Amino acid sequence: MLTKTIAALAATLMFGYAGAAEHPAFKVDVTGSGAPIILIPGLGSSGSVWDATVARYCGKGKYQCHVLTLAGFAGQPAIKQPLLPAVEQQLSAYLSEKKFDKPIIIGHSLGGYLGMKLAADHPQQVGRLIIVDSLPALGATQLPTITREQLKQQAEGMRNMMKGQDAETFKANQLRTLRTMITKQEDIDRALASGKASDRDTVIDSMTELMAADLRDDISRIKAPTLVLGTWVAYKDYAPKQAITAIYTAQYAKLPGVRVEMADNARHFIMYDDPAWMYDRIDNFLN
Repeated sequence: MLTKTIAALAATLMFGYAGAAEHPAFKVDVTGSGAPIILIPGLGSSGSVWDATVARYCGKGKYQCHVLTLAGFAGQPAIKQPLLPAVEQQLSAYLSEKKFDKPIIIGHSLGGYLGMKLAADHPQQVGRLIIVDSLPALGATQLPTITREQLKQQAEGMRNMMKGQDAETFKANQLRTLRTMITKQEDIDRALASGKASDRDTVIDSMTELMAADLRDDISRIKAPTLVLGTWVAYKDYAPKQAITAIYTAQYAKLPGVRVEMADNARHFIMYDDPAWMYDRIDNFLN
């Protein structure tokens, strides 16, 4: 009996370790039962940004939430290989392993980029795509005609600047940025805590890759119905809503049937600033 117990424990440990090793680029927390929803947070964020979303959709037997926290973010161990390609590859493998039939993918910011990339490169694996404030070419917002090579050069300049900052300057810039992205102080504090617990090199390298990316042509391969939730109020002192909306519609022009909606009362973290508006749009889209 003891031998069988030890063997069972060894098998559990072995298979548990193998399961984790299959996707070292992210941790997954699973809640509920039903049709799968994959939720991907943004740069330096914990999967906990989706807690209220999980509570709304995945406690009633209709959906099962699979919430990712990416390696190097919010206390998760960093990996040595470039993060974003690893997440895409391992998430595709995770969906296959779980035998999910066209799950819903919801991504915020960097997570929205990863959702786009997955849906473009593996169109058969994504059923519906919801992008919360992300763009196919973030580095091209001010200069739409910028080339891919120029985007790379611009991103490398940003990387070198961020790598050269001392720790205090880096933290101060994080706080300054978050104040433009989130309205309530308690939500800023939550995001800041995740950022402080993130691996600095992983954050900088992932931001560099995001700023160098241009998926404006690639998104034409996406087959999933797609909802984009954008924001503009943080930029109201610089540009009107119509101008910001035009950036979104232009960047998503090659995605067939995309629906773009703009929040009037939320900054970048829409799930914090105006969850009721976000849920209303998601409900309409899913139904």
